[in-house]
Amino acid sequence: MDPQTTREADLALIQRIIPHRYPFLLVDKVRDIVPNETAVGIKNVTFNEPHFQGHFPGAPIMPGVTIIEALAQTAAIMVGVSLDLADKNMLVYFMAIDKAKFRRKVVPGDVLELAVTVKRGGGKVWKFEGRATVEGEMAAEAEFTAMMDMPKADAADAEA
Repeated sequence: MDPQTTREADLALIQRIIPHRYPFLLVDKVRDIVPNETAVGIKNVTFNEPHFQGHFPGAPIMPGVTIIEALAQTAAIMVGVSLDLADKNMLVYFMAIDKAKFRRKVVPGDVLELAVTVKRGGGKVWKFEGRATVEGEMAAEAEFTAMMDMPKADAADAEA
């Protein structure tokens, strides 16, 4: 993967960058990656996701916290592409979620577009702005801060 030319992450690359797996991998692909700046994640919302069994029976709605998590996963993938972190076991931890607002229900059949923009980054702590939309209509927005737990160079890397 070349961070200077990679502009899209498919599911295989996503799984090489972040450790999330079913049922908590909430991004199907990431496109329009501008390293260290912006990216757009895509989440195809389907009825068979486990949270719909209880949220809510007969009226399935994607929980707002999972929308924010999908934004954060998109941001982590963008950082992973930007810093060439595929296969390097990066972990990411929320530090803060601010100004979260929810404007529209997200339901099975929706395609959630997850636009993230870096507000501050480059080291371990990054701050992002995220907007989740369905067909151009705002579903949720938030600012969030995360710590990128960068992998330590192993002895083989240190000798190279």
